[in-house]
Amino acid sequence: MAKYILRRVLHGIFSIVVVVGIVMVLIYSLLSRDQIFATDPNFIKVAANRKITYKYEKWEEFGYLDYVNYTDWLTDLVTNGELAAEARSKLTNLGKDAESDKENVAEYVKKFTDYYESKGYTVTRLKTVMAGKKVTNGGQPQLFAAKDIPVLMRLLTYFGNLFQVDTVNSAKNYEGERKITFTLYDPLYGGQKFSPAIMGQGTFHKYLLYFDNEFPYIHQNLLSVNLGVSYSVNQGVEVVTTMTKAQGSYVQRMTTYPTGLTEMSADDLHSATYMAGSRDSIQLRKDRFLDDYTTTITFKSGMSRIGYSFVIGLCSVLLTYLIGVPMAIWMAQKKDKAVDKIGSVYVVFITAMPSLAYIFLVKAIGNKIGIPTTFNIEEFSWTMCVLPIISLSLRPIGSMMRWLRRYMVDQQNADYVKFARSGGLSEREIFTRHILKNASIPIIYGIPGSILFSMTGALVTERVYTVPGIGGIFINAINAYDNGVIVGVALFYAVLSVVSGILGDIMMSIVDPRISFSSKAR
Repeated sequence: MAKYILRRVLHGIFSIVVVVGIVMVLIYSLLSRDQIFATDPNFIKVAANRKITYKYEKWEEFGYLDYVNYTDWLTDLVTNGELAAEARSKLTNLGKDAESDKENVAEYVKKFTDYYESKGYTVTRLKTVMAGKKVTNGGQPQLFAAKDIPVLMRLLTYFGNLFQVDTVNSAKNYEGERKITFTLYDPLYGGQKFSPAIMGQGTFHKYLLYFDNEFPYIHQNLLSVNLGVSYSVNQGVEVVTTMTKAQGSYVQRMTTYPTGLTEMSADDLHSATYMAGSRDSIQLRKDRFLDDYTTTITFKSGMSRIGYSFVIGLCSVLLTYLIGVPMAIWMAQKKDKAVDKIGSVYVVFITAMPSLAYIFLVKAIGNKIGIPTTFNIEEFSWTMCVLPIISLSLRPIGSMMRWLRRYMVDQQNADYVKFARSGGLSEREIFTRHILKNASIPIIYGIPGSILFSMTGALVTERVYTVPGIGGIFINAINAYDNGVIVGVALFYAVLSVVSGILGDIMMSIVDPRISFSSKAR
């Protein structure tokens, strides 16, 4: 068993890497990178040379290439102590063209060019653009180097940064002793409540591990998953945060800050992260915090995007099995009778009808009988989930009825059923002990996938009922050319597929002893 699972895991990891690699090739190599400017309102505001450098800056931001501007290179030289700050300001004055550079400027332009060309970069020099006797808007001379990032390097970098461990060296520019401490009495509770916590100094998060009264009660910031950063859908925010951050209005509670100040606040102090100089920049922070661990997330009334999608999706899966399985069994037992014919009509109807049509039909019926038809986080009630759950269940119920009935009917004509009848077993015993068990094997294989893929949401259903779930995030990312989100969500889907496949095999082997891991491994 262990060998088989290990083999499947290794195959799964390889498949995930291949999928992400293919997605990266599609995004960064086959699709035009100029498409990202189609919805960029700032692109039309720049002109001449500035438009060109703006494109390269955005291409770097979206992960297409590595871009270095000449002035930024000079700044790095100052930071490294290789150049005086006064000299830098003079060296930034490029001439109208290369022949017009002053001697000292030309010297550093050559150094810049030689250095980056030796590293495989393409160095570009843009001449001054004139409008009559004046420099046109955005027409200042530019010098920069750029190099496309190879797909293999991009892939290695992405997976190399996939898991991030928060260490005492994670906080940049941290001043003071870097260490990790353990306490049995969390200071946020005044040191009076038994609440173990692991805290850091020099770490990015103040709290690496802590307990509270919020599900799942034990929380950690020590290890985080990095699926990339959103460029446009949720600009500057990590993909994982976009998927898992709570939504809705702020929920205030009595909060005691590290300075001892107590007030009503929505700040989650356990989420405090480090930002150099943040405490002294604002007086309100000085009143509340003792150090630069001042950046916090807030408590909100609603669930996350993935939370809403998962709850609704999981309920629809339960409804599918609770209705679809008994109906399929009933249809198989009453083959070619009224129940079977009525069930078959439903299967054909729900399969042939476009999903958007029956979703709007359900919405219209729900509105007529007074069930909420739109989602409202601020005034949430579980009745808002009823129609989305029903809409998500209708087609899977029909599919469950169709396939389980077919498997059971096929099993009824098998030789072992004839032998069981000749052995004196009743039809009920034959049906429950043999036919149903064998026919349910393919259905059982899909249970883990049905549950796990509830986290991916449903695009059409969530839009019709305005569910603040995760269903539309992938489509929105594609429309906005948000490469970070596209790659991150593709990886998320790939992982779910691999895990659901392994769990499905395990469940089948539990139900049917004839299926063994050792035989599969061979």
